[in-house]
Amino acid sequence: MTKFVGALHEFHDAAFVKSWADRFVPSLPRLALFDLILAQISRPSMPNPHVLELGLGPGYMARHILERNDLITYEGLDFSEVFFEVAKTTIGPFLPRISLTLADLMEQSWPARISNLPGAIISTWALHDLGTPQAVADVYARCYETLPKGGVLINGDFIKPDGTDWDYEAGRFEVQQHLTFLRQAGFSAPMHLGRYEPNTETPTAAQNYACLVAVR
Repeated sequence: MTKFVGALHEFHDAAFVKSWADRFVPSLPRLALFDLILAQISRPSMPNPHVLELGLGPGYMARHILERNDLITYEGLDFSEVFFEVAKTTIGPFLPRISLTLADLMEQSWPARISNLPGAIISTWALHDLGTPQAVADVYARCYETLPKGGVLINGDFIKPDGTDWDYEAGRFEVQQHLTFLRQAGFSAPMHLGRYEPNTETPTAAQNYACLVAVR
């Protein structure tokens, strides 16, 4: 039997989204990734304090960041209005500092929908769901075009670990391929900042993710 890592989602279905969000309340490693992203977007070199999250989901990272940095404004982009309803509850008292933007990252025109020029674009556990490496590469290219000089892109997402003998869904691919796509998009020195919950022997769909950063 082929060993396979992947997942199917119904992110327009309210019952599925609620169950999924309840199952993925951030663990300690995921909170560590949030803190790493927070440190990157809190640097004085940020060209402006507006943050765009691609794939807002249930709003866990948005809340984590907004309650720890009161200088930034936030925009959450997602293709699911159902997720927006969950995120509103999660974000709660910080809602006045966030705008919600409905857009599909598979459409190359999605940057035209955002409300403000971001100083940072961030994402976690979202881009792999676009389904192909090329779709992720296209998002990286649109991010480069959208960010101002000095703006930062940070992506924490599921990867295919090196040396595995498991098959992975196409949206999960090696860190080096991510770095290649970032360079092809125009970023001069993309970096890999860390890997989380590594498991090559008996991986689950919730393990093996990495954090990549690229400055415009």
